[in-house]
Amino acid sequence: MMPSMFLVHQKFSCAAINDIAGEVSRAFTQAALQCEIKAGQKIAVAVGSRGIANISTIVRCAINELKRLGADPFIVPAMGSHGGATAAGQTKVLASLGITAEQTGVPVVSSMEVILLGQTQDGVPVYLDKSAAEAEGIFLINRIKPHTDFDAPVESGLIKMIAIGLAKHKGCVAIHAHGLAKYIPQAADIVINKTNIIGGLAIIENSREKTEQLEVIRGSQLIRREPELLAKAKKLMARLPFQQLDLLIVRTMGKTISGTGMDTNVIGRQRVEGLPEPGNIAIKRIVVLDLMDDSYGNALGIGLADFTTQKLVDKIDFKTMYANVISTGYLERGKIPIYLSTEQKTIETALKTIGPVKPQDAHICVIRNTLEMEELVVSASLLPAIQKQDNLEVIQEIGPLSFSDKGVMQLFFGN
Repeated sequence: MMPSMFLVHQKFSCAAINDIAGEVSRAFTQAALQCEIKAGQKIAVAVGSRGIANISTIVRCAINELKRLGADPFIVPAMGSHGGATAAGQTKVLASLGITAEQTGVPVVSSMEVILLGQTQDGVPVYLDKSAAEAEGIFLINRIKPHTDFDAPVESGLIKMIAIGLAKHKGCVAIHAHGLAKYIPQAADIVINKTNIIGGLAIIENSREKTEQLEVIRGSQLIRREPELLAKAKKLMARLPFQQLDLLIVRTMGKTISGTGMDTNVIGRQRVEGLPEPGNIAIKRIVVLDLMDDSYGNALGIGLADFTTQKLVDKIDFKTMYANVISTGYLERGKIPIYLSTEQKTIETALKTIGPVKPQDAHICVIRNTLEMEELVVSASLLPAIQKQDNLEVIQEIGPLSFSDKGVMQLFFGN
């Protein structure tokens, strides 16, 4: 017997930028980059692969600002081993984000070729995209946010893009093998000292994954400024309002949701060998039902779940996923969990494994994905916890979990 479920609204920060072009222009003006750029200067604009709100508009506006300053920009993918660790694959990833030569008005130069810039004090090699290295300057565009593998003053953002994104597959493997938290800052410092990092456009998103802040940082200020922006991003990050669950059902996972398919900061699982799991979230079972089409078969992070569906497994491009998984060294994240033929069988089987708790008494939460958590569907047993939190509002009762004749979960989200 399934418990009665309730639609719950989670209140998040709603401050967002409406005029992206105007804010990008303001950010460039405030940074006064005209002192750094010469007329006709070839500048490699590094763009990553993560799901970032308004990314195509932000990139186009940044390129227009660089042109206004007299630069001659071109785009380079800065995404490590993503896109199947191939030049064509990385071009395809950018195109899926609306970033092409036709849409931006500048060339997209995609190559996996790198040069060796040097090495850290411990002998870790530091690589850089050859096209970027040969440019007269480098400009970075990326979102600042918590990383899914570690906690440190510098996590995911412009500095990581320098150390890993622009280092392509070869550099990605090298840094992951030795330790991200320690060697990302060291590798980035070497690149900054040996090349002309003009600056970067830092993006911060609110809890609704909307653009809240855009700031251009000069290259010489990156190491100092990024930790300050990361602290703000962590405060804004959307999280589950519950620390203990019997079952979390994630409708979709994917690379545009998180580098790990499901954000580890949300689900409380990292599955990194040698590191303890985060202690503040305890979820007995995680079910993920589907893979987003724009992941192009890359289901890295599927190993964070306990159960999944045949439908999801059939969408996996194992060559692409394995290229990403192996380069990180976090093999647990690429292992396929127990999978069943339908969503109904998957959820019902997961509920049989939560221990002595009866399904009607279980703490169950359903989310669209680990980015969009303004709306949750929760079981009746969680209502007492909801009533204690001012940022949660019960919208309506929607009845027990139900399924179609084909075993597809029928679930009502408000919008």
